[in-house]
Amino acid sequence: MRIIIAGLLGAVALFVWMSVAHMFTPLGYIGFSKLPNEPAVLAALKDGGATHSAFYFFPWVDPKDPKLMEKSTELMKSNPSGLMVFQPAGASTDMTPMMVKEFVKELAQTLIAAFLLSLTMLGSYLGRVGFVALVGVFAMLGSDASYWIWYGFPLNYTLASMLMQLVGAIVAGLVVAAVVKPRGMSMQVA
Repeated sequence: MRIIIAGLLGAVALFVWMSVAHMFTPLGYIGFSKLPNEPAVLAALKDGGATHSAFYFFPWVDPKDPKLMEKSTELMKSNPSGLMVFQPAGASTDMTPMMVKEFVKELAQTLIAAFLLSLTMLGSYLGRVGFVALVGVFAMLGSDASYWIWYGFPLNYTLASMLMQLVGAIVAGLVVAAVVKPRGMSMQVA
């Protein structure tokens, strides 16, 4: 039961931090840029035939093509390249489902951290906070750093995202570590 309580309280703390980071600091939009000649690009996207949400990689070469690397190298020498998350006109702008999904994701994160912490014998509060923070760093490096390395995400975006994730892991750790204590210590929420 203490793992569930720790996960739930940690998720609330993490959700609050991430909301503050995105709404009240510049961290949530560092690295974003306006498309040059946006009206023409939007018109081309409307006329391009895409009718559903998609994740595009360009220039495209079929991943099953035996000459994938050679073709990709040639195309990228003479063409721009990138990734694009596409939403057609009229896509939902209702934030409620996205916020619910975000909270559920953060609940899963903090439940995992609480469970892993419960398997340790760390006695000090700061040691337990550090453990949860390191779990967060492990996850952060596995996604944010890889997007920068492989897909060319801007470094300033990557570093801002990593900072938000690191602070989030520490915030969640402060709460989770207060609830999940080594066996034999009385359960008190500090």
